[in-house]
Amino acid sequence: MAVQSHWFSVGPIVPWAEAGVGAVATQSLVDPSYGPLGLALMRTGRSAPNALKSLLAGDEGRAVRQVAMIDAAGRVATHTGDRCIAAAGHITDDEHQFSVQANLMLGEEVWPAMAKAYRETTGDLADRMLAALQAAQDVGGDIRGKQSAAIVIVAAESTGKPWVDRTFDLRIEDHPTPIKELKRLVRLQRAYLHMNAGDVAMEHGNFKQASQEYAAAETLAPEIVEIPFWHAVTLAGSEEVSKALPIFRRVFAREPVWADLVPRLVPSGLLPDDPDLIKRILAEAPPKPLRR
Repeated sequence: MAVQSHWFSVGPIVPWAEAGVGAVATQSLVDPSYGPLGLALMRTGRSAPNALKSLLAGDEGRAVRQVAMIDAAGRVATHTGDRCIAAAGHITDDEHQFSVQANLMLGEEVWPAMAKAYRETTGDLADRMLAALQAAQDVGGDIRGKQSAAIVIVAAESTGKPWVDRTFDLRIEDHPTPIKELKRLVRLQRAYLHMNAGDVAMEHGNFKQASQEYAAAETLAPEIVEIPFWHAVTLAGSEEVSKALPIFRRVFAREPVWADLVPRLVPSGLLPDDPDLIKRILAEAPPKPLRR
């Protein structure tokens, strides 16, 4: 689920998703209960169309609701009430298993542009949803303007660990260009997913795979000094000191304060209690300026 709106903090209200169950978007004059109730119905095995039909039947305000649901089997259902503020509409694509919907738009070109961008964009799910949001904005978007955005992506199957299954859960609460900012955060999230994969590889002694993951993270987010720092720490802690020292040197040259953190990692067990090793690492830091 991905969304942009001229409304503060749209993230906690519109998108709902659960691994192995499905996703819900509840918008227009929002009734947030469609999110948890829709997921609860789909969790019992009800299809998205059936779940949405049931919830609409019990909602006296359905004429002002806009809701979309997709279940884990890819079945899609969408509702745009006839009293939703124009321009409002949706496209449901059963073949490609997605729905786009919009209300309070500048014009009726918005949701067709979203569907076209989603179908034609290459890349993963996040790329395609971001392209759909951008396409909506490019043809006018929300008549009120821009303010917040969010993206939520969960795994197709549940591991029983929601913190693992939720690969993207990013929110822009209030920003002049929320889609641009959301794209930036998606890029950073990709980088940290590589960092996490590198940590797992290190735990299993696969240093080559870990190094590849850390390098991928740094390529995606070269502005984040912390990424190569922890790469170097992991290498130093696994007796790959010759590979770690050049990375430490680059980190300390950019932000010397990271050298001050190195000795503090010994009591935490993140670096060996080896004074010679710590001395070698700190020797990569630039000299501190003299104080007078």
